[in-house]
Amino acid sequence: MFNHSLRIGFSFGLTSGIITTLGLMVGLNAGTHSRLVVIGGILTIAIADAFSDALGIHISEESENKHTPKQIWAATLATFFSKFIFALTFIVPVLLFELALAVLVSIIWGLSMLCVFSYRMAKEQDEPPWKVVAEHLIIALVVIAATYSVGNWVSSVFG
Repeated sequence: MFNHSLRIGFSFGLTSGIITTLGLMVGLNAGTHSRLVVIGGILTIAIADAFSDALGIHISEESENKHTPKQIWAATLATFFSKFIFALTFIVPVLLFELALAVLVSIIWGLSMLCVFSYRMAKEQDEPPWKVVAEHLIIALVVIAATYSVGNWVSSVFG
């Protein structure tokens, strides 16, 4: 059961870290084209959203009334650290490349991580990998497209 708690936290943190950070980066870049704003957004996600998601998992696990405090804290900490670390990986391309290229590299990096994780999860659950990977990629691409549109809209209305 302890491994289950770690798996819950890790999978939630990784997925949220990828999708939330990519969405924020794409939206902020579309709206501001500012490296400083994008880096600030990534750091904010890595800290504030990692704590928020960890608390959300903590409360969710508590509300099930099925887990020991040790299991609840394992899921909480796994969520925090996986979200924090995965979100921070997106700073590297922003520091190394021009911002537009950095966002593209980040999208490729994030979607690749999501594909690998989804594939492994599908294999472990004896599900068709293409279905699981496609479902998760489509959701991520919808988030990216929506935040890009919102960033452009914000820039055109308020910029």
